[in-house]
Formats: sequence, C-alpha cells, structure tokens
Amino acid sequence: MNPDAVDRIVAYRLGIRQAGQQRWWEQEIKINGNIQKGELITYNLTELIKPEAYEVRLTPLTKFGEGDSTIRVIKYTAPVNPHLREFHCGFEDGNICLFTQDDTDNFDWTKQSTATRNTKYTPNTGPSADRSGSKEGFYMYIETSRPRLEGEKARLLSPVFSIAPKNPYGPTNSAYCFSFFYHMYGQHIGVLNVYLRLKGQTTIENPLWSSSGNKGQRWNEAHVNIYPITSFQLIFEGIRGPGIEGDIAIDDVSIAEGECAKQDLPTKNSVDGAVGILVHIWLFPVIILISILSPRR
Repeated sequence: MNPDAVDRIVAYRLGIRQAGQQRWWEQEIKINGNIQKGELITYNLTELIKPEAYEVRLTPLTKFGEGDSTIRVIKYTAPVNPHLREFHCGFEDGNICLFTQDDTDNFDWTKQSTATRNTKYTPNTGPSADRSGSKEGFYMYIETSRPRLEGEKARLLSPVFSIAPKNPYGPTNSAYCFSFFYHMYGQHIGVLNVYLRLKGQTTIENPLWSSSGNKGQRWNEAHVNIYPITSFQLIFEGIRGPGIEGDIAIDDVSIAEGECAKQDLPTKNSVDGAVGILVHIWLFPVIILISILSPRR
C-alpha cells in the first residue's frame, strides 16, 4: 500500500481466526502520525496459543472508510529445542483464549461475571463469583432457564493444540496435567463432560472426564494426566438437567508439564490413545509485519 495514493491511514483492523474455523476475532491497531512509503510496522500478539495455523486479515482504515483487505496464513513450526510454556485460560480476555462454540449443539456457553449475572431467573443455581472470588472476574457457564429442555447440550471447543513429543519413537511420552475448575450448584444439575478429539479423528471424541449432580455452592477442581500423541482439541459439554436450577460453569483451564499432584479418575480407560493425552504447549507470540509495498485502495 502506497500511503500517498490513499487518504491518510488512521488505523488497521486486524482479524485473526484459526484455520478451518468460521469466527474472526478483530481488534483495531491505532496509527500515530503519517506512514511513510516502505515503513515497516510491527505489532505483537501475545495472547495467541500455538495451533495448526492462523489466518490473519488486515484492513486499512481512513477517516472516510476502509481500504482493501489482505489475508495471510501463519503456520507454526516447532523449534528443534522448544521451550515449554504453560497454558492458562481464565476467560478474561475478549476472545476467551480462542475457545469457540460448537455449531452442532443445541445452545451456547455464555461468558459471565457477577456484574453481568441476572439472578431473577435462577437465583438458586450458578456461581456468585468467578473461581478467584472476584466480582469482576469472568467464567463460562450454561444457562438452563427456559426455553432450554432436559438433555439439550452446549459444547465449548478449545483451540487445536499442536504437539512436539519428547520421545516420538519411544513407547511413552512425557506426562502433562490438564486441570480446570467447575461449578455445579442447583437441584436440577445435569452433566458436565470433557472430551478429547485427536487430529484426524473429527468424528471420534474420547471421553476424558465426567461429573453430574449437585456439588454445592462452591468451585471444585478437576485434574487429569494426559500424554503427547498428536494434535488435539478439548471439548467441554454441558447437558441440561430436568429443571431450570441447573447452571454449570467452568473457569481457569490449565495445562502444565508433569503429572498432576492428584488426579481424578477418567470416565473410561479402555480407549487407546484417549485417556491421558496431552502435549507440549507454548504460547504462540506472533509478530504481524505490516509493510507498505504497492499502491492499493
């Protein structure tokens, strides 16, 4: 884009989505001053996690409107000696760590905090604050008030995580601890399931963890050991119980190197490669390079 060929650029709209996903996450990058031809602009994205690939869409904005968008695909290649980083999601940011809603379910998970909670519908169910006790903190939950029906499902999909096993040719790989907090309070609580979907198995979901029924007005923590085999995705599935007092919530989803200090029993141990599968996870710092190269309007 030749800055002399268009109205002065005041900002760029940056759109990001995982390859194969439908939803774009967008944010504006403000530009201070005038851009010179050939100038290189950098912008760090530090909240992304390492997936298979991202699509990045960049649109110049002027005070009179938008310019033409450019789309590029960013693929991650694991370094020879990768440095492991922990993954943690407290659902505080606007893009909820790139978790997405499943299009095949009956209804959606909702991001909520004490400030946004409406107790006039179901005062005897759901958390009164996020896992840390903060009234400003967020969590994800399923709202089971009408018109929801018993047995209906809401499914929340994690990003697709790539892996780099330390011992790809050996019989075992390193252990990792997958943990999260869950809240299941109300006389009509249904079921919370967690599944693991492996790369190449789009129709196969391996049961990893499950719980049902009223657990009281408190947050509980779940721990499961899983091991690297291939790229994977986690699925949180909330199932509506027999009545409106059945809200289920999750918060602080984490993955850390090493076995869990304590571990919950998975739902099934008979599925090969299902129970106890995880990966090396890195935060994926991406640097978007905006180069002013050719005239574009």
